[in-house]
Amino acid sequence: MDESLQKIMFIDIETVPQTAVFDELPEEMKHLWEDKYSLLQRKNPEKYGTETTAAEGYFTNAGIFAEFGRIVCISVGYIFYRSNVMHFRTKSFAGKDEKTLLSDFSELIIKNFPSRYDYFCGHNIKEFDIPYICRRMLIHRVPLPNALQLNGKKPWEVNLLDTLDFWKFGDYKNFASLKLLTAVFGIPTPKDDIDGSQVARVFYLEDDLPRITAYCQKDVQATAQVWLRMNGLETFNPENIEYA
Repeated sequence: MDESLQKIMFIDIETVPQTAVFDELPEEMKHLWEDKYSLLQRKNPEKYGTETTAAEGYFTNAGIFAEFGRIVCISVGYIFYRSNVMHFRTKSFAGKDEKTLLSDFSELIIKNFPSRYDYFCGHNIKEFDIPYICRRMLIHRVPLPNALQLNGKKPWEVNLLDTLDFWKFGDYKNFASLKLLTAVFGIPTPKDDIDGSQVARVFYLEDDLPRITAYCQKDVQATAQVWLRMNGLETFNPENIEYA
């Protein structure tokens, strides 16, 4: 039984554009998105195209930027042992009221860090999930918990474990998706229903938040399994996953 594993909170978020359509943005934000999208097109024309308008690119791209998107689900999970058998418990904060979602998540962090957990773990958590959460908290005037006060910390003081960063082994040109890592490690994929590119459609067009939540929870479970494999440890049995 590895007690250090029980000090890790695994985390994943799902995000969507700020509004269902570009025309619903305030005028100033429309202009700012046009500037942003134009820059993206110049830097990466193969990905963003050269003929696509900012309005056309909004629905599929704005959600990955904290200034133009919002969080609709945060899922967390942790490893624990019962009768010396590894279990995994997961919980989600999901809803259309982002400020409430973030406030509830903040309360969980304040309550449990560092008394119960010492680390956050996620896939690309250093460049996406945690910065996105922190930025959206500041926008909504939700005070940052101490565990998320990362500015000014030395690298060895940062409490983030990143499966993408771990997999790079210093090779900063390499990017491996969570789906790819689950495949190479023989772990069931979390992308068996939808993937990140479809979340906005499921949220705005299908109004199916439970489906997004289920997908987010699968990502958290898969991240935990990948982290275990990366550390040469046995994974937990899917039958031992619990939902809070």
